[in-house]
Amino acid sequence: MRVKKQRSKSDSNDSNLTEDRLRKLIKQDMTETITHLVTEQLANLNHQISGFQESLSFINKQYDSLLQTVSEKNEIINNLVTKNEYLTSQVHNLTERLGQVEQSMRSTNIEISGLPEHKLENLTSTIVQLGNIVDNPIADTDIMHVTRIAKINKESNRPRSVIVKLRSQRRRDELLAAVSRFNKKNRDKKLNSEYLGLGGRCVPVFVSEHLTLTNKRLHAIARSKAREAGFKFVWIRDGRIFVRRNEQCHAIYIKDEESLQLIV
Repeated sequence: MRVKKQRSKSDSNDSNLTEDRLRKLIKQDMTETITHLVTEQLANLNHQISGFQESLSFINKQYDSLLQTVSEKNEIINNLVTKNEYLTSQVHNLTERLGQVEQSMRSTNIEISGLPEHKLENLTSTIVQLGNIVDNPIADTDIMHVTRIAKINKESNRPRSVIVKLRSQRRRDELLAAVSRFNKKNRDKKLNSEYLGLGGRCVPVFVSEHLTLTNKRLHAIARSKAREAGFKFVWIRDGRIFVRRNEQCHAIYIKDEESLQLIV
């Protein structure tokens, strides 16, 4: 019986040792497995990070290159904008100077609007008659050239305007002043075709300075705006357009379309 008890105790110890060892083996195996898996995952992660770093480095290089390109393009654009502003200013100045030259070339001209057309008309005789009517006689030698000009609006029924080139600017100004005096004196019956001995329906005749197309358009807009704003006076002097609200106000020089904003 004693022998049996000892064997039983020995068997129990062997069993305990086996179980502990088994646990150690399992733990060791699990540790090795986990370590292997973690090591493998870390290696993959390191590989991915390395690839990401390479991609990020490439993107940074591309971004830097793009920034440099954008900076260069911005500099080019700024230079072009500056150059365009300069050229625009130069074109504006040249256009203005050209307009002044064109207007100066017409300094001895008058334009007669509303004068009825006839196939056998003698414009020189009509101009001489005009001078007599307004008490400012005109000799044939004062008239350097006279002609009708083409209509701006081909569909208009109005007669073509007559352009008269006189001997001098002083002679032109004298005739314009005489026409103005005549119209003020005859407010109820201003200058018209009947005074000039032209048959047909009696129509008003207007005598003014010969303006360039640009100034003529500007004058028309100025008259319209002045009428809307209640200005009493709009006139032309030596190719320049002026407006004035009333007798107490100063005259405003309408140099260009921007100046029209002054008519308020």
